[in-house]
Amino acid sequence: KIENLDYIEAVKMLADRAGLQMPEQGVDDSMSRLRQRVLEINRESARFFHSALLSPEGKPGLDYFARRRLPMKMIRHFGLGWAPESRFALVNHLRSKGYSEREMIAANVAVETRSGRAMDRFHARVMFPIIDLRGNVVAFGGRILTNEKPKYINTSDTPVYHKSSGLFAMNFAKNALENDRIILAEGYMDVISMQQAGIDTAVCACGTALTPDQVRLISEYADEVILSYDSDEAGQKATLRSLELFRNRPVKMGVLQ
Repeated sequence: KIENLDYIEAVKMLADRAGLQMPEQGVDDSMSRLRQRVLEINRESARFFHSALLSPEGKPGLDYFARRRLPMKMIRHFGLGWAPESRFALVNHLRSKGYSEREMIAANVAVETRSGRAMDRFHARVMFPIIDLRGNVVAFGGRILTNEKPKYINTSDTPVYHKSSGLFAMNFAKNALENDRIILAEGYMDVISMQQAGIDTAVCACGTALTPDQVRLISEYADEVILSYDSDEAGQKATLRSLELFRNRPVKMGVLQ
């Protein structure tokens, strides 16, 4: 009840704490081991990105967060980071920690080059770790600071993460639901800015349009959902689409203007 988890999530959290593998239907031992390694790689990658942000080479990222008026307290709270310019900085770091290139690629923190080598998936981007309800780092979002496209790169589906069901900052929001109201924002920085302002039940989808799985998760925790998307045409379309997705869920809906 303290962690605001349902029964299955609570059992999984206790299994994690005890170092036990929770049996899952249709998942063999080798897949279970890979999932554990991917979670370890994600945690180590998040530490690496955060340390890089606080190092001299992370100055572009720190300058960006300063322009967005984020204090160090919020940077630490969300574990924000910087992916270095080098295309092999993280790969080399993870290799030194004993992880294989196959495991890095499975975690989607690396991609395979034509020559068969592993290369960092994220570089020269500010990094947003995505954390599940049990406190595991399961994915990342990375924002470029130039006008290059795409502006954001997000972790693809992995053995521990499905982007159609992930919600950024839900790990914080679930513990702050005193009035059972969730604010659904458009992007990572919107959520962080809201939480900095004391609106600590703000969440957003992770680089995708809202999905039925995300709606189902929100509905398990909230009695009321306020949509706070951008007021441009794309934001208005997303608002209408989200209202439609919540139509058959037992939650009150509102739209912030």
